[in-house]
Amino acid sequence: MVRLLLHICCAPCAIYPVDYLREKEFDVYGYFFNPNIHPYTEWLKRKHTLAEYAREIDLKLIVDEDYRLEEFLRTVVYRENVRCRFCYLLRLRQAAGVAKRGGFAGFTTTLLVSPFQKHELIRETGEAVAEEYGIPFYYYDFRPGFKEATARSKEMGMYRQQYCGCIYSEKERYCPEKQKQKAAGGRGKMKELVL
Repeated sequence: MVRLLLHICCAPCAIYPVDYLREKEFDVYGYFFNPNIHPYTEWLKRKHTLAEYAREIDLKLIVDEDYRLEEFLRTVVYRENVRCRFCYLLRLRQAAGVAKRGGFAGFTTTLLVSPFQKHELIRETGEAVAEEYGIPFYYYDFRPGFKEATARSKEMGMYRQQYCGCIYSEKERYCPEKQKQKAAGGRGKMKELVL
């Protein structure tokens, strides 16, 4: 059986890819490395939810316990408008390195399941990293299983995050639209602080 390393961003996104790859007779190992996730409490929730799910489905899981938020921030600062490119690159390079050192046949990622991610950019990045590290990137369009996996994760009562993971995606999710526009164009109206 061919061993494949699956980079996993969160448990709900792992449901369909793990099932799909196991049906293709891969010996799937999960790999959690996500320094982009902010805040730390969110990172912990996603890590713990994935660990619990991995136990339930007997998925071998490698967890990078080092929360390297600073590395992510240094990588994307002043590049916020193209941050996803650098975020994908950071995580897929790490996954490729682990796959290469671990003697895996190749690597792939659960990022390919979400219709909200930049699918072609993930594919392009994975293929470039594969060439750089000399290990195959297994490309699969997992998006057809997204709705089913979402429903299953809800049925299981699994923790489901409400934003991609980084501080910028959190702002896009929760910041009111007028504040977003003001932030993009400069200063907004200041409120007087009365002491």
